[in-house]
Amino acid sequence: MHLGNIRTALVSWLKARIESGTWLLRVDDLDSNRIRSGAIESFKSDLLWLGLQWDGPIVFQSQRRGLYNSVLSSLRRDGRLYPCRCSRKLLSRLPQELVPQAIYPGTCRNSKLSWGIEDGKLPSWRLLVNKEYADLSGDVVVRRSDGFIGYHLATVIDEITLGISEVIRGDDLRTAIPSQLAIFDSIDISQPVSYRHAPLMLDNNGCKLSKRSGHLGLERLKQEGLSPFKAVGLLSESLNLVPKGAELSVSELLSELRRRPDTLDNILNKNGSRKKV
Repeated sequence: MHLGNIRTALVSWLKARIESGTWLLRVDDLDSNRIRSGAIESFKSDLLWLGLQWDGPIVFQSQRRGLYNSVLSSLRRDGRLYPCRCSRKLLSRLPQELVPQAIYPGTCRNSKLSWGIEDGKLPSWRLLVNKEYADLSGDVVVRRSDGFIGYHLATVIDEITLGISEVIRGDDLRTAIPSQLAIFDSIDISQPVSYRHAPLMLDNNGCKLSKRSGHLGLERLKQEGLSPFKAVGLLSESLNLVPKGAELSVSELLSELRRRPDTLDNILNKNGSRKKV
């Protein structure tokens, strides 16, 4: 986890605790090819080192494939899915006016393509979204051509079945909302979730942190001899929650914010705000 992930986790933990809610930890491990050895234990260790204890057992998406596949089967039986053989490379070649903001233009929607293997490849499965969402999300991929469940479908099903009422993510995931709302609408369930977005952290070049930014994680701070209290202080300071140089535990930070509960809401309402590290 880079510092941006960790800071968003801190904000969401604080928000859940202030509202006497439940803070769940989910592992998005459906794409097993991308899970690095030791990664899960590493981020669990990072959270616990800071004092961020989750509630209940960890939710592993890989253990919920049966649930996701049952939803896919139901959607396919109802004629809500269609096979798509458009690659990212093909879509990238389309004129920008045809694919505004990378929204899928419905190329395969009425093509009656095969669901089976062609030229050694399976199609992806797209959701035939309702008209009011088509211009916002396009027809969302709910099963990828490599057989993995689509991120948006798994996320929505988790939120419904786990009783999630609020999701706090980085501001870069604001663009995911239309696709997920389209899925809620397509399976005829009113969206029960409030989506909030935390500011992004940037590196010294002004770029947002990514998974490749391993040197900008807690391990670097630990190697420099920083305590968890100093790390919490640095993360909180970057959001103007505490004065510069503060050292405190997450429990102490929580107690402080309970005296001014609007502070986190103000941070989450600042669309697109960013901070360098």
